[in-house]
Amino acid sequence: MNARDVLVVGLGIHGASLAHELARRGVSVLAVDAGSVPNHGGSTTGRTRITREAYYEHPSYVPLVQRATELWLELEELTGTVLLRRTGGLMVGPAEGELVRGTLVSSRAHDLPYELLDGAAIRQRFPALHPPEGAVGVYEPNAGVLLLDACMRTLLEQAQAHGALIRSHVRVDSWRADDDGVTLNTTDGALHAPRAVFTAGPWLNLLLAAEQSPSPLQLRLEVERQTAHWFAAAPGAIGLGADACPVTMLERDDGSMLYTLPDVGHGVKASFHHGGRIVEPDDVDRTIGAAEEERVRSGLEEWMPGAAHRVLDDGVCLYTNTPDRHFVIDAHTAHPNVTLVSACSGHGFKFGPALAEVVADLSLEGTAAFDISLFRAERVLGDRTAIRTRP
Repeated sequence: MNARDVLVVGLGIHGASLAHELARRGVSVLAVDAGSVPNHGGSTTGRTRITREAYYEHPSYVPLVQRATELWLELEELTGTVLLRRTGGLMVGPAEGELVRGTLVSSRAHDLPYELLDGAAIRQRFPALHPPEGAVGVYEPNAGVLLLDACMRTLLEQAQAHGALIRSHVRVDSWRADDDGVTLNTTDGALHAPRAVFTAGPWLNLLLAAEQSPSPLQLRLEVERQTAHWFAAAPGAIGLGADACPVTMLERDDGSMLYTLPDVGHGVKASFHHGGRIVEPDDVDRTIGAAEEERVRSGLEEWMPGAAHRVLDDGVCLYTNTPDRHFVIDAHTAHPNVTLVSACSGHGFKFGPALAEVVADLSLEGTAAFDISLFRAERVLGDRTAIRTRP
């Protein structure tokens, strides 16, 4: 039986970030994943991610993303690896829509720098963009692109350099927790530690269900299959690179949200934020259908004419959604030595190192320096079939 101070289950962005944070504090940590490391079969996939401060989802996220940015830049300086490209960010939609209204609320609540632009100003500033009639935009200078593969590689390398033990292809078949600690029965034998943190992403409910208990905890989570697409621009198209084009989110008249990332070497990336079908994490169709591709391609062409000339690549990403689309970061309701992390609903990657600090504090000391009351598990207790679609 292997013994460590903390066991981490799941090595997407939050497991990797936590392994690094714990190890650099001198904590003995063993982190495992049922798949490869990093596990690209869940949510940590897709080459790049948007980072933004003016958080339309809720003002409570702003201090966390600001801290995350500080930590990403510290990792850059420490390792000499480029992890973050500042491009600015543009959130566009109806003036009273969820995206623009929420972005302004967070910007004003935290005194963030921003500019409110009408359609003409958007076109003048960013000639590649074609905003819908009557739309307005909020531009924030601190947004940008996180280079996913470099971020994951750096976190894992630094975690191991500080003594973290990382193991791939270790599946947890069952587990139990009591006052003596947490024991995982795995395909690699029994693993034991005083504490464990579950960062299993789309597999979190399956992991919870594997507890050796007559009534294991379940959360109201749904796994949503999303597709991402990369496009080569038409010959002569300009203004689509990271030096000229911001990351964008566009709230359309039907309420859907299209997001884009400028070309940082793999073409322009585009996808719809939510709207995918609900799936089981071990039974996901990884084939992209022609209709799925066309929906994104046509949406991108309306927003950035000439950007979707030719498909370069595509892929599937899994969102793990709560009913209100906020995170779950909390102690297990029956086991205070088990911490649950589902930084999810399609907007968690950017927070990796900041949430690792929060979770390390919560797991080791029972408190957190940031307000995480929004993320309590009690609000999503119950069978996942009881989940309701967010208004």
